[in-house]
Amino acid sequence: MKFCELIGDTPPDAEDSKAIRHRVIRSRTRQSERLTADGIFSNAAMSPRLIRKYCRIDSESEAMLERAMARLGLSARAYDRILKVSRTIADLDDSDAISSAHVSEAVHYRSLDRTYWT
Repeated sequence: MKFCELIGDTPPDAEDSKAIRHRVIRSRTRQSERLTADGIFSNAAMSPRLIRKYCRIDSESEAMLERAMARLGLSARAYDRILKVSRTIADLDDSDAISSAHVSEAVHYRSLDRTYWT
């Protein structure tokens, strides 16, 4: 539970659970439609070959990801995981393309993983 929920101060622009559920269902449908021909149904199951096929990023995102990898000391495996998470964030955003904002969010999650779970 978030602190603002504990004190009863929910932000006015907060997305309700029904809207979130709808967005997640749409995202899972997008993934399934995109990946069914490859024999999988979710971004998490993508192989490195499929990551290269479905997780293309622009040069701005590449540069950002390269800096993050150097700063955080990330591996090739972490690079692939960030791309898969970026693809999922884009799907949740109903976007065909992965933007630098999606990559940035995925890197942020990865840095939190390294800070709190390693």
